[in-house]
Amino acid sequence: MIRRATKTDLETLVSWAAKEGWNPGLADVDAFWRADPEGYWVDEMDGEIAAGVSLVHHHADYGFLGFYIVAPQFRGQGLGFKLWSQVLAMSQAKTVGLDGVVAQQENYRKSGFAYAHANARYGAQLTCEDPRDPRIVRASEAPLEALLAYDAGCNPASRARFLAAWLDPTADGRHGRLALAFRDGGAITGLGAIRACGSGYKIGPLFADSPDIADRLFRTLIARVGGGHVYLDIPMPNPEARALALRYGMHPVFETARMYRGHYPELPLRRIFGVTTFELG
Repeated sequence: MIRRATKTDLETLVSWAAKEGWNPGLADVDAFWRADPEGYWVDEMDGEIAAGVSLVHHHADYGFLGFYIVAPQFRGQGLGFKLWSQVLAMSQAKTVGLDGVVAQQENYRKSGFAYAHANARYGAQLTCEDPRDPRIVRASEAPLEALLAYDAGCNPASRARFLAAWLDPTADGRHGRLALAFRDGGAITGLGAIRACGSGYKIGPLFADSPDIADRLFRTLIARVGGGHVYLDIPMPNPEARALALRYGMHPVFETARMYRGHYPELPLRRIFGVTTFELG
């Protein structure tokens, strides 16, 4: 039986993802659930969850597909693909994106997805000195509408519900999330967040108008949580993002393919230094 997932179901899927080594954030569930409570699906067999997938609609015209996972005892029976196909068929969004594992690109093409570019996850054990730049403030201290507009300029559509949750000022970077904005003369010219995961921290998003702003946000985020093993998912067409990762001794640990079905969005990849993933699958 295919049905919408409850929040408890989503917590179960996240625990599966942790066992598979996907390393989700410790406080991911609440923020992604608030983005679209109807965006999560499971296939149930005899009262037991067998598979799950997410198709979060940030906007009526834009959805993102992910969290595609099947319980080990149910693999090889076609349940995951059945769930994937049915959920995808229900979407009316003009654009659906995904970050898929490289080995499955051909299967994604069969579902109507076209390759856009590669993303690579870089990681390293890092400590950074806080640059103490007065232009860097907690995101909660900047106007929310300005932050939403800046984020929308780096995505196919507005992610208002997601971002409002992701930038929650009650979050704590050491155990949840810390979000910072770069304000230059009152304008938002950079946005970054770091979150605690089962292993280390992930930075995402990391958007900036220049490599220098991205570097300053990167160092500040790491310094504010006290350092640790840090991961950053970068779009490979942005050479300055790769340069940032390499400058701090980070190395690639995983690669995905960004793919879209429907309308192909033209994004300012030179401003995108790190993307946010609610794990891949």
